[in-house]
Amino acid sequence: MMSMTFGVSSSVTLLFDFWSVHGPAGMVLSVVLVLLLAVFFEVLKVWRVWLQSSSELAPPPEAYAAPHFSGSDGVSVLESSPSDWLMHGAQAALHMLQVCLGYMLMLCVMSYNTWIFLGVVAGSVLGYFIAFPLLGRI
Repeated sequence: MMSMTFGVSSSVTLLFDFWSVHGPAGMVLSVVLVLLLAVFFEVLKVWRVWLQSSSELAPPPEAYAAPHFSGSDGVSVLESSPSDWLMHGAQAALHMLQVCLGYMLMLCVMSYNTWIFLGVVAGSVLGYFIAFPLLGRI
């Protein structure tokens, strides 16, 4: 049975059977890789916010002379343009990537290896430090 307490071993299996670490060099490489995944996770969050704000800054649909139609309650409703659907699809794909990456990082932490845990935490801090100042420039 797997240990449910943190340890400092240099042997661990992460996420998949083929990602099995059995030495200090492999552990250092794994920690760096997990750190980079955590940095990418934080950058991805900022990218999604940027994408959302850039779509809100686009000209309103009326500027494209989109046709109007009346709904069942008599209220005029604008049809969505193909670019709106494309933007929504891109945001959905980025959300899916963010969720998958977040769960993968969580599973790495659940290996209960102290080095991997510190790699995820350091990557999150580094990613936040790098990416979130960019939000003020959006």
